[in-house]
Amino acid sequence: MSRSDRSKTWLTRAVVPVILMSLLISACSKAKEDRVAEPAGQTAGEMVTGDWLVRHLSSEPATLNPITATDAYESVINGYIYESLLQLDNETLELVPRLAESWEVSEDKLQFTFTLKEGLHWQDGKPLTTEDILYTFDRVKDPLVDAPHLRSYYKDLKKVEALDDKTVRFTYAFPYFKALDMIGGLSILPRHIFGSSEGQEFNAHPSGREPVGSGPYRFVKWETGKEIVLERYPDYWGKKHYLDRIVFKIITDTTVALQVLKKQEMDFMGLTPIQWVRQTDSERFNSNFDKLRYPSLGYSYVGWNLRKPMFADRKVRRALTMLLDRQEFVENIWYGLGRVVSGNFFIDTPEYDKSILPLPYDPEGALKLLEEAGWTDHDGDGIIDKDGTPFRFEFTYSSGSTTGEQLGTILKESLKKVGIEMTIRQLEWALFTQLLDDRAFDAVTLGWSLPVLADPYQVWHSSQAERGSNFVGFVNGEADRIIEEARSEFDREKRSAMYRRFHRILHEEQPYTFLFSRDSLVVLEKRYENVKVYPLGPDSTEWYVPAKDQRYR
Repeated sequence: MSRSDRSKTWLTRAVVPVILMSLLISACSKAKEDRVAEPAGQTAGEMVTGDWLVRHLSSEPATLNPITATDAYESVINGYIYESLLQLDNETLELVPRLAESWEVSEDKLQFTFTLKEGLHWQDGKPLTTEDILYTFDRVKDPLVDAPHLRSYYKDLKKVEALDDKTVRFTYAFPYFKALDMIGGLSILPRHIFGSSEGQEFNAHPSGREPVGSGPYRFVKWETGKEIVLERYPDYWGKKHYLDRIVFKIITDTTVALQVLKKQEMDFMGLTPIQWVRQTDSERFNSNFDKLRYPSLGYSYVGWNLRKPMFADRKVRRALTMLLDRQEFVENIWYGLGRVVSGNFFIDTPEYDKSILPLPYDPEGALKLLEEAGWTDHDGDGIIDKDGTPFRFEFTYSSGSTTGEQLGTILKESLKKVGIEMTIRQLEWALFTQLLDDRAFDAVTLGWSLPVLADPYQVWHSSQAERGSNFVGFVNGEADRIIEEARSEFDREKRSAMYRRFHRILHEEQPYTFLFSRDSLVVLEKRYENVKVYPLGPDSTEWYVPAKDQRYR
């Protein structure tokens, strides 16, 4: 899972090694026909090299080390630079070879043996071998490495051994339904670049800012607050890529970013709903850009820090959810481009229980729950209180999150009507994530990008509450048991039934106020060809620009 909201308007924290991300929603009837450009397919023209792709980055990344990176934008950049043993096929979503030539799985599903392709090398010319793979997995397992979001997926990985320079074997202590995905999807690091770095030294290694990978694009420069530049690696071992450069422009204000795009100084960015519906509909705009809308596996939420006394009672958390009119937000702020959700799985998968309806907007019912929990205005000052403590808290969101700002404003006014005082705080992304890691918050708004097969262990198991992605501190014995048992269930139908029970526990407990699932809304300059929208979105590594249309040299 990954924190991916920075490409949208709320914020999303990360959860799994970056193999995938995306969201599925239908909007109002004719709007889709009028506004969503049909993706261009393979053209009869010659596929030539040249030109750049200049794309939007809404916040400064903390690192480009794929082991310690935790948000989706870091993952997008690293996806051009680093590679994994396997990858998902764009069309079938099946695992296919990347660095691995082949692999075998033992009958008991405990051993996974991979054979590397011939001729693999890093972007500095050094050979890529099984020693690099051993080093990478050693770092993930290292308790001093800042990778608790990954470590939970490999906690039962007992041994990794190199049989020779081209063959590596992974042995699990217990069967795990995502073992092949997690082994095959982890970005491999160059041992010779990191040297003997481990623990805190590894966390601070310069390659977190100047990476060397084995992928089709290599790092050129990172100008803080301005841009990150990659260039096509001419000696790449794999399939041919065509765009000479990928430039990520760092612009935290989405309004400014759209202005830059309209001046054709940027080629590709995500849109907010109001930008999609009202600000990109002119004849001139549509003559220069295509608008693409595609599924994005994920959801957004408000997270309540259960360590705080005011959020310790589930009656209070349920009341807080009932004081936010989420459906009105979708209709009036997002122009209907979303669906209210009630749980942690993507709404269109069998793991999500559609019989569990979101809690309704019900201020009277919420007030009753608050009174039952002991929160009333005992001293007549207009603020409800309990045991002499007034109900005051801080709601934090990341800068660049328009939806976070809008959500906070609406929630503040709604809570004020029942005597709850909420202040709003905006933080830069690096400070925001540090706040999460330190558990030093009251309430935050974020979102999760999800993999095709989700495992809630990282976000919801009690073992992840102190140093993991369970930063709200949710602890529930039955939930832990379901999560643990589901990891060894390979039958998806049976596993989904277990997860639907888990969904109901979360619905009853409300550690999050689950908000919305929304489409990815993106815009792309028209000069690019071979743009295909796959089930999980377009793949920019396939794009090219005809010689006559190329803008950058």
